[in-house]
Amino acid sequence: MKYIKSIFVSLVLSAATLTSCQDYLVDLNSNPNGIDPKTANPNAVLANVLSATGMTITNLGYGDLAGVMQHTQKDGWGSSHNEYDWGASNDWSGYYGILRNTKFVYDRSTELSYPLQQGVALVMKSMVFGLITDLYGDAPYAEGVSGELGGDRYTFPKFDRQEDIYTGILKDLEEANQILSKSKAEYNSTIEPVDMYYKGDPAKWRKLANSLRLRYLMRISEKKPDLAKTEIEKMLANPQQYPLILSAQDDCNMPSWTPVFDVSESTYRRVKMCATLVEAMRAGKDPRLGVWAKKVQIPIAVRDSLPAGTDAIVNGVRYISPDVLAAKNIPISELNQNRDYVGIPPAYMAPAVYNLSPDPNQASNNPHVSWLSDMYRVFNSPLLKSRLLSASEVNFILAEAALKNWSVGKSAEAYYEEAIRQSLETWGVGAQFDAFIAQPAVAFKGTQQQIIEQKWIASWQAAIESWADYKRTGFPKLTVGSAAKREVPPVRFYYMRDEQNLNKPNVDEALKRLEETPYTNPDGPNSAWSKPWVLQGTGKPW
Repeated sequence: MKYIKSIFVSLVLSAATLTSCQDYLVDLNSNPNGIDPKTANPNAVLANVLSATGMTITNLGYGDLAGVMQHTQKDGWGSSHNEYDWGASNDWSGYYGILRNTKFVYDRSTELSYPLQQGVALVMKSMVFGLITDLYGDAPYAEGVSGELGGDRYTFPKFDRQEDIYTGILKDLEEANQILSKSKAEYNSTIEPVDMYYKGDPAKWRKLANSLRLRYLMRISEKKPDLAKTEIEKMLANPQQYPLILSAQDDCNMPSWTPVFDVSESTYRRVKMCATLVEAMRAGKDPRLGVWAKKVQIPIAVRDSLPAGTDAIVNGVRYISPDVLAAKNIPISELNQNRDYVGIPPAYMAPAVYNLSPDPNQASNNPHVSWLSDMYRVFNSPLLKSRLLSASEVNFILAEAALKNWSVGKSAEAYYEEAIRQSLETWGVGAQFDAFIAQPAVAFKGTQQQIIEQKWIASWQAAIESWADYKRTGFPKLTVGSAAKREVPPVRFYYMRDEQNLNKPNVDEALKRLEETPYTNPDGPNSAWSKPWVLQGTGKPW
């Protein structure tokens, strides 16, 4: 299995090779630009761990998971995005590649007695393994990364239970919290030159470790409510021992992220906001909507008073008489006549021609739906970052904990409002907080549904976290479109074909531990609609 190979390539010479030839070949095959694992500074590999993780999480959150969570839809080449047409193609080898690098950073830092790098490596290990188990369920953990540099110790690793993976993550983050508890001056090494998250500040890395731990405690709160309650209350009762990311200045971001685009802007044009998100934001007059999307170029207006046969653009509005729609067999109810923002409905049968688009091509130039804002078509927009964990997320988690009557220091309403404030400030519209929070659709009502729905909006560009919340709570309530593969959204990725072929006995054992549902057929147990441990017995999300 390719993902268990070491990041370092070693030349294995036959024992029968002549000594003189052996010396020559070793010299010949030495890479003067490569990294020698025996002498390398762990920072040389840590930079790759951080950048690769940031891009991986953002590409997931802005990619097909944004389609699942109805943040976005595509009006061209969008079957996987809009319809969950994934198959067994979501390969995890890239995630394990990051973990191999992370293991090297930890092991090499241990050899050199560099505790700062050790603590950071534990945080990154937890983040990536958390990602894997959130996406797939059971997965290789204890044997998930090669035990030795250049070795094949675990060519066919067993799959650990999801419960055990979460337990290991929580343990590692507790250890990281202790390791990262010193001031910057007390460490005998630095990561500042390569740390694109926090510029080598151990205090911020410690906040990240504890905030990740908070995330995963809430993740398992339906399965282990007593553990989640006890640990979260302990953390909030000891803020000096367990500092958290509570303001945006401590957010875990990677700067200078931009979506991939091409000269023709096809990639930019075919991603549109989903109508589900647009309508939720319009209901609360959400100021972030104007940051993320542009107003529709040419609104549509159907008027009974118009002369028969009318279909004309006047003063920037396309006016249409009802008989024109009737001739095309298009019900008025299928049109969106909003004058400001128009999103594409989820899993719409023909998204390229939605809302009477005059251009039916893939990645069409549809003037009757809202396009993403111009910051998504340029490099280095200051608002576009890889957002790995935010103060907004932490405050929403604490709002939910307070709503459960757990002792977390403040009321659910106070945390809820702070979560929204932090998100608005992140997107440059913090000055509109007072007006926004006063909106009837936004003012706190004391329900989990409202907390999760506002968290879902705030997780724009980070849909992987809102997917985890949806699976755990069933919120927001999502209705799939007619083109979707199933009647409900999926809850996991398939185990990929290579894994099934090369590591079949261990995959088969993991499949036995998945819970089949009414939606798993015809896939069988390896279905995106089979429930892993964290959802079994909860009745969620459907």
